[in-house]
Amino acid sequence: MSIPYLAQREDQQQLEWIGGSIFSVLLDAEATGGQLTVGRFDADLGEAPPFHMHNNEDEVFLLLAGSALVWVGDEQHELREGGIVFLPRRIPHSYRITSDKADLLLITTPGGLEKMFRHAGRDLREPRPEGFEIPQSLLVEAAELSGNVVLGPPR
Repeated sequence: MSIPYLAQREDQQQLEWIGGSIFSVLLDAEATGGQLTVGRFDADLGEAPPFHMHNNEDEVFLLLAGSALVWVGDEQHELREGGIVFLPRRIPHSYRITSDKADLLLITTPGGLEKMFRHAGRDLREPRPEGFEIPQSLLVEAAELSGNVVLGPPR
């Protein structure tokens, strides 16, 4: 059973992610009784995760601002501001930001995907090591911790 949970902006963990994007953990599995994870990306032009697949979560992306290309299996789609995409588990997918900036809301169910971001990302409350980046090996390791599979390079 879940209990209500409220988090203000200052309570939300922010993580540096791929290509310098920032992933904010808005609600994690602990806060939602395992039911969902909600996060928000602040991403720049060209930011793109590897082509990957979730084995445990269904995923929803809502593009609050900006534009992106989204790959779902072999199909490519343009996602414009206000667009939303549902990605059922075990469907390979990825995206690439095509605008200068993008604001992307992520929701996964059940919760737990935040473990991947926390494992490989850098908490912004900590000093940034010179030349920080997320190596492919750490990204693969983080994905596997959450039951995800990296299938190939970014598109």
